[in-house]
Amino acid sequence: MPGFEIFGAEERKQVNDVLETGILMRYGFDGMRNSHWKAKEFETTFAETMGVAHCQLVSSGTAALTVALAAAGIGAGDEVIMPSFTFVASFESILALGAVPILVDVDDTLTLDPKAVEAAITSRTKCIMPVHMCGSMADLKKLKQICETHNLLLLEDACQALGGTFEGKPLGSYGDLGCFSFDFVKTITCGEGGAIITDNKKFAINADQYQDHGHDHVGKDRGAESHPILGYNYRISELNAAVGLAQLTKLDGILGTQKKNYEVLKENIKSIEGVTFRRIPEGGVENYSFLNFFLPNQEVAEKAHKAFGENGIDSCFYWFKNNWHYVNGWGHLKNLKSSQSISTEMKAQLQDLNTVDFSQSDFWMGRNISILIKLGWSDEEVSKRAENLRKILIEIIK
Repeated sequence: MPGFEIFGAEERKQVNDVLETGILMRYGFDGMRNSHWKAKEFETTFAETMGVAHCQLVSSGTAALTVALAAAGIGAGDEVIMPSFTFVASFESILALGAVPILVDVDDTLTLDPKAVEAAITSRTKCIMPVHMCGSMADLKKLKQICETHNLLLLEDACQALGGTFEGKPLGSYGDLGCFSFDFVKTITCGEGGAIITDNKKFAINADQYQDHGHDHVGKDRGAESHPILGYNYRISELNAAVGLAQLTKLDGILGTQKKNYEVLKENIKSIEGVTFRRIPEGGVENYSFLNFFLPNQEVAEKAHKAFGENGIDSCFYWFKNNWHYVNGWGHLKNLKSSQSISTEMKAQLQDLNTVDFSQSDFWMGRNISILIKLGWSDEEVSKRAENLRKILIEIIK
């Protein structure tokens, strides 16, 4: 990870197909396309890869979450339970629909704690949104049982976990809907792009219409299409889809390289006293895009993170003090800072995140370090990095 490390002739060929026709939009202009429909081809191939009936490409991972929620009927006043550790897009997508994000603790999986989820359910709860951060999954079996008990939607945010599986099913395909990001630093990239997958035909039709101004996409005359529902513009372009189509052919190789490099790093530090690893739920296989480990306490974790940077070990993340991915850095959400007005109803329903107790999340996040697994490392570079990690950790933990 990420796919941009392996751009090559395949991506150029797919993009040139589009440029040679001059048709950059995914809809219309049938006669000028020379039979190139990159977005449609990507959707068909990705659905087959993920073992689902339907795939809808959109302009970003954020758009995927927004469209998926809307397609399932989530809207004004509906509560969506999400984790305190995720990317800001999770709550942005919920708020964009007038729905209400309810943040709860993560556990040693670094994802939603099922006990915290169950405690947060109210009469307004409509959806549980686990976020499979850093390549591994939530306790999906437990979360699905909770959803079935309370008649809730299970929407998987698998934007960082393409290629992982749970009980033999690709992440994103276990719940009612799954969302992916194909931005520049994801496992495969479109430059910008995202996808929604589902086996629910109604959700698929709604997503198809909602992401394109409500168009029904019936017939071959775009101007004559009807608008069964209100929609917005979350379309992907043919150029972006073309890049992703080439990247998709490389997915197995990407996952294999990630696993190989991941295992070298983990093998070198697993015997160090005081180092433990995130829990992978039984039946789960991560995509090996990040190596996540815990240190004895927050002070040691901060020292280790600083030492890694000072010694040239880049792409190591200490999410606990990161403005994008953990609740501690979301002052704009805590204090409702927005360029648009926020309704009094939403203000009344939102948690006061300045007072909510996230000490359980702090316990895990304060001790966690994530190391991005790169594709471009040579075997020598991986071995050297592993040795350096071991040396630094032993020195700091002693």
